[in-house]
Amino acid sequence: MTDSFKAKSTLTVGSKSYSYYSLKALEPKFKLAGIPYSHKILLENLLRWEDGVNTTKADIEALAGANLKQLPNKDINFTPARVILQDFTGVPCVVDLAAMRDAMKNLGGDMGKVNPLCPVELVIDHSVMIDHYGSKEALDLNAKVEFQRNEERYTFLRWGQEALKNFKAVPPDTGIVHQVNIEYLARVVFENDDGTLYPDSCFGTDSHTTMVNGIGVLGWGVGGIEAEAAMLGQPSSMLIPEVIGVRVTGKLAEGATATDLVLTVTEMLRKRGVVEKFVEFFGPAIANLSASDRNTIANMAPEYGATCGIFPIDEETLNYLRLTGRSDEQVAIVKTYAQAQGMWWTPDAPEAEYTDVLNLDLGSIKPSMAGPKRPQDRVLLSDVKANFRKAFEGEQKLRPSAGPATVTDMGQTYELKDGAVVIAAITSCTNTSNPAVLIGAGLLARKARALGLKSKPWVKTSLAPGSKAVTEYLKKAGLIEDLEYLGYNVVAYGCTTCIGNSGPLNEPIGKAIQDNKLSVSAVLSGNRNFEGRVHQDVRMNYLASPPLVVAHAIAGTTDIDLTSEPIGKSKDGKDVFLKDIWPTNAEIQEVIAKAVTADLFKSSYSDVLKGDARWQGIKVAKSETYPWDSKSTYIANPPYFAGMTMTPPGVQPIKNARVLAVFGDSITTDHISPAGDIKKDGPAGKFLEAHGVKKADFNSFGSRRGNHEIMMRGTFANTRIKNAMTPGVEGGVSRHINGSAGPVEPIYDVAMKYQAEGTPLVVLAGKEYGTGSSRDWAAKGTILLGVKAVISESFERIHRSNLVGMGVLPLNFVDGQSAQSLGLDGTEVFDFEGLEQGATELKVTAKKADGKSVEFKAKVRINTPKEWEYYAHGGVLQYMLRQMAA
Repeated sequence: MTDSFKAKSTLTVGSKSYSYYSLKALEPKFKLAGIPYSHKILLENLLRWEDGVNTTKADIEALAGANLKQLPNKDINFTPARVILQDFTGVPCVVDLAAMRDAMKNLGGDMGKVNPLCPVELVIDHSVMIDHYGSKEALDLNAKVEFQRNEERYTFLRWGQEALKNFKAVPPDTGIVHQVNIEYLARVVFENDDGTLYPDSCFGTDSHTTMVNGIGVLGWGVGGIEAEAAMLGQPSSMLIPEVIGVRVTGKLAEGATATDLVLTVTEMLRKRGVVEKFVEFFGPAIANLSASDRNTIANMAPEYGATCGIFPIDEETLNYLRLTGRSDEQVAIVKTYAQAQGMWWTPDAPEAEYTDVLNLDLGSIKPSMAGPKRPQDRVLLSDVKANFRKAFEGEQKLRPSAGPATVTDMGQTYELKDGAVVIAAITSCTNTSNPAVLIGAGLLARKARALGLKSKPWVKTSLAPGSKAVTEYLKKAGLIEDLEYLGYNVVAYGCTTCIGNSGPLNEPIGKAIQDNKLSVSAVLSGNRNFEGRVHQDVRMNYLASPPLVVAHAIAGTTDIDLTSEPIGKSKDGKDVFLKDIWPTNAEIQEVIAKAVTADLFKSSYSDVLKGDARWQGIKVAKSETYPWDSKSTYIANPPYFAGMTMTPPGVQPIKNARVLAVFGDSITTDHISPAGDIKKDGPAGKFLEAHGVKKADFNSFGSRRGNHEIMMRGTFANTRIKNAMTPGVEGGVSRHINGSAGPVEPIYDVAMKYQAEGTPLVVLAGKEYGTGSSRDWAAKGTILLGVKAVISESFERIHRSNLVGMGVLPLNFVDGQSAQSLGLDGTEVFDFEGLEQGATELKVTAKKADGKSVEFKAKVRINTPKEWEYYAHGGVLQYMLRQMAA
């Protein structure tokens, strides 16, 4: 390394000496006190990786001297300390590594080079589904079904654990990846093999990786493609980011929860606009926020659109590390290092300079929910009834309800109405990591039970803690029985309802919804409520704190004002209101003090990598390359490297392209990427049936991410996506156009017809294309369908990067233009002029059927020289493979 600033220094903690790269080496030329905490982490990264080629002295000076109000248009590199994966997105990463080993062998290179170069930790948490609920046996039954469904995938991951260096897998039924990250995996300050200390940082293949920002670790969600690059030693290129400061004042009022706080923050920052920006929380009142509250806020950075939402290291960070069982030695390292680097926060610390500053008064936070379709659409609890009714009116225009249905299920007969809550789930890393809201839910359940209140019979209730420590402190507090009384038995340790793994509704309920076209609701303590995500039969989805989830299970409907209308009747026939069963902050804190202790975390994580007997019983053959099974419908060798040579193809022209789809604004990766249940009559379902798989064994798209044949068929197949080429028809459909428009068909079938003709494809879209989870398959599926370019009004950061990483050209309309303003309807033939390495703008010609043409300019969104290299190689995986083989 070059070390132009002579920054390498030593630090003593206890009796041990460590190396580190001191930011103080930049003084007095640069004023460190004015640099945001997050930029200090980026600066240290540049100092440590300075090699004069990928990272230079000029890069360091540009960041250290940056004017946050007027940032230079300057690229810098960032190399994370580690990579964290979950199994939905992690399995394809390991599949690609296995495929790269095969390809390396074909190129005559050393297969042993295909290994992660930094620590990679995969947590298996996204595969369990809630098939069973409301009983003490639910946890074991769901785990049993999970292993039956996913045996191939888990065998494959066991192979990876054996064959790959620097790779660890946390077994199923342990916890949610982000919660395991903050409670166990996060180092806060990292120590490498040669005794060098540096800030812990991570890339994760899930957008909620940002949760770890709450304890001062810089990390964010990336696509699987970016994660694989980081695993194999490639730095990630980024523009010097703006930093929006949020000055925190005041204290949460009685009755307000961390969930209410984060929904307010999400709404506030969405209005400000923080896409591709860092957000940093500061001000004396962050001392009033527990680390768990900070983690809750950091978790939802993707929902407010920021790259990260970070808090500095302070005494509360150390308290959290101690609580979650970290060693005294690690706590001492974190404090000593943070103080030495000027990264330690105290209430009297000087304020850094920010691009912009917003003010957040904790005392102004009121009970809230968000919905019915987006996490940023906050609704005051008192307004939920009106919000539901307004949304229902809109639904009626599209899909009129037939009104109430009489349902007989599990020995009970009742009337199911529009607005009925059919799913009320305590789920998701956002909230199951926070003892205050979980203890709050338990205390509310206790008070409800004492009054004789029960959950309504049509509500599917579930409790999916983010780690086993949660169950232990609920048991210690004596609250688990109260939750179980209301149907909140532990169903799984993993990401369930929030990812679409809510499992089936009871058949009579599902049939009544479908037959009567009822607009029913889900209430979940998650971070995502996009349409079609939670359950395909549920059209209204609300995010809420765990206590409010339990309250809605009791009420049984979102067509209610819980602030003024009774939630139910007590056993003696009296009206009970929400305020009658809502726990006080003092009650919650009293229980936390007694029940949430370090010994629970230490015991829960004491042997975390071992797994249960099911995991230990998986047998795998030891081999450098994976023995692919051509009959497998879970794991398949992807075609990315087919016919690959050592010579890159270069930037290829795009001519005579057809449009696959024309989309509007806010098309998310949940719309693009295959997720949730696999429908029997869709292309993926037909493929599985043709391969002898019964409907009961379809499993979810997420569980089959290791098989490109399934995932291609599910790309753009969301039931609620709207393609302007098929007006009035919802779902992933399009038309094949060749002289005339063909019939409405699944997008996959249309794409295959174009592929057979050798016709490249284009997607047209509106604003914020690709928001949502960091889904690699939203990009992989796009390229495998034959899409060569996407023209949108704007992109979400991760998805734009992923498109480049898969060899898809991302373009933006310019000058406020759009497909609509240009009169493009998808029947045109597209040519792109000026596509060459380094181009910033193209001329696009769209020829209509009548011979007339529309000409317009499009901005090329390949942002850096390194991205151009990836694109010229056909993608980042091909680039890395050629580098390793050479």
